[in-house]
Amino acid sequence: MKKILYTLTALLTIIMSQSCQQPAQETKKETAVADTFKYASEQFADLRILRYQVPGFEELSLKQKELLYYLYEAALCGRDIFWDQNGKYNLTVRKTLEAIIETYKGDKNAEDFNKFMIYAKRVFFSSGIHHHYSTNKIQPDFKAEYITSLVMNSDASRLPLNANESVEAFATRVSDIICNPAVAPKRVSLDSKNDLLKSSAMNYYEGVSQKEAESFYKSFVNPSDTTPVMFGLNSKLVKENGKLVEKVWKIDGMYGSAITKIVGWLAKAEQVAENEQQKKVISALIKYYQTGDLKDFDAYSIEWVKDTESRIDFVNGFIEVYGDPLGNKASYESVVSIKDLEATKRIKTISDNAQWFEDNSPLMPEHKKKNVKGISAKVITAVVEAGDAAPSTPIGVNLPNSNWIREQHGSKSVNIGNIVKSYNESSKGSGLREEFYFNKEMIDRADQFGSLAADLHTDMHEVIGHASGQLNPGIADPSITLKNYASTLEEARADLVALYYVYDKKLVDIGVMPSLEVGKAEYDNYINNGLMIQLTRIPADEHQLEEAHMRNRQLVAAWAFEKGAADSVIVKKQKDGKSYFVINNYEKLRVLFGDLLREIQRIKSEGDFKAGKDLVENYGVKVDPEIHKEVLERFSKLGIAPYKGFIQPRLVPVMDGDKIKDVKIEYPANFLEQMLYYGKNYSFLPVIN
Repeated sequence: MKKILYTLTALLTIIMSQSCQQPAQETKKETAVADTFKYASEQFADLRILRYQVPGFEELSLKQKELLYYLYEAALCGRDIFWDQNGKYNLTVRKTLEAIIETYKGDKNAEDFNKFMIYAKRVFFSSGIHHHYSTNKIQPDFKAEYITSLVMNSDASRLPLNANESVEAFATRVSDIICNPAVAPKRVSLDSKNDLLKSSAMNYYEGVSQKEAESFYKSFVNPSDTTPVMFGLNSKLVKENGKLVEKVWKIDGMYGSAITKIVGWLAKAEQVAENEQQKKVISALIKYYQTGDLKDFDAYSIEWVKDTESRIDFVNGFIEVYGDPLGNKASYESVVSIKDLEATKRIKTISDNAQWFEDNSPLMPEHKKKNVKGISAKVITAVVEAGDAAPSTPIGVNLPNSNWIREQHGSKSVNIGNIVKSYNESSKGSGLREEFYFNKEMIDRADQFGSLAADLHTDMHEVIGHASGQLNPGIADPSITLKNYASTLEEARADLVALYYVYDKKLVDIGVMPSLEVGKAEYDNYINNGLMIQLTRIPADEHQLEEAHMRNRQLVAAWAFEKGAADSVIVKKQKDGKSYFVINNYEKLRVLFGDLLREIQRIKSEGDFKAGKDLVENYGVKVDPEIHKEVLERFSKLGIAPYKGFIQPRLVPVMDGDKIKDVKIEYPANFLEQMLYYGKNYSFLPVIN
């Protein structure tokens, strides 16, 4: 079950808001740097490349900086793993692109070469040949013959040729991979009419049908096991000699050469851990990477949840399951961070009241947790992100994903403050709010409260959303009972918790927001985003949503629009030939959000696959073609890239012999240079064609 809230949930509120939130604890030096820091780097295709700062880094002790450096290196060492997980052709294509960029002897000023460079940067951004969000294959604006000529005029020693393969044969093969739309057309297909594995190009299964995979993992389920592992999380499922076999990702297994590098840096980090609990966390993660045993992963997760005192924290491993249409296999990712001590006060206040929120939720009594355990919450400052967390990054994290660990041991929820700030700074004056908000009242409210509304939504989505509710006795993990609809329904459930309470006076009473106007700002944003604005991310020739968060948002907004129609809770209006959605009754809308929350929690608690499927398919999948066309036309005039991602900071050790005497932080400004640097320094997996 995905526990990371991806950027679009709050990003569109941020874009519409002009407010700029400074980190609460900046030194004068850092503030001066912030005044001149260039957040935006470049824009191409549908992407805008940003940068982010790491305030507070210079205040850390040498030991803390050294720890961050080792965790930084460990994070980047898993980069190849994520590329390979995204598709079996990705490492071949990436190394070919790198070779061409650095050794091509032809005309680099030609129009086709400029088109090639845009294609290459899109592939680098998506960690593969499929779009990072839509998961459709990225189609180049040049012909296959041009790739062939590029390959033939580049250094053959840099190309990932098969044994005894000629450069000519390789050029033909790789040009077909890149340019043939029939080769691996979609990374993750959620179209229930098809076999989800056979119609998806992700690299988590080989020669296995959806039915075979579902039966394989269902056979492991023991209803009486109260501490089940997340079966299949860290392996590739293949068919060998007619039998299904798991290839486990561990030091002496699949991806072993990259995992060995990760573990080497983690071992160094263990030696400079801030405290004994953090040392236990790192030791447990190393053991898991060594054994590949999912019981060891659970043991690591429990120790990680216990570590609430450390200033430095990190996520590293096989965590999120969105890349698998069946929701079993986890992608590699890492986020290394520093706790923002002052900004944490807001999110901690929400966490401290978690039991009140659970007790007063609209859930059925039997689905409420009687004792909400261990939700530690904080605002963090990202230092580096890797794998599935970069370049497109989360803005909030709630882990671990295991339901029984969350219930028995608790969870950690975070808001990534410096990432949000970069979005704020880079999005001023976009014009999006003026284009899609119906009246000045909505715009002014977004100006005044939009950023706080977005922060609170993220806080509550992560802290009290994912952590709320409980399964009925004997009900298996939702990834098994709800299958390919589990992630969409879980994100909808967490969003609905946030929506229900962002318009509750309780937040005013506990001092985290000034008035219910904040809740109105969030309702305006969510409805307009879910019904219109997020469609800017869907190409004109596509007519349904695939990505789970997009499905979730449309499901919630469309369901509320339909169910509130009789009372005109939300109305669709026309002005100057443009469509707008306007909320007439915020109180009734909150009631509707509560009703839907109760039903989705029931679906999850009871494992009601049919009801979950009906909700998603009826409200979260189909796109209104007329609204879609209109939104794209209006959005295109603004000149805004619908997707954003980040160049990562770089940590550089200052050595005194074989000892680190300091660690400096640098902020690279060139996306392509960073991708090529990573290719040279963090490529540890062999290319298997």
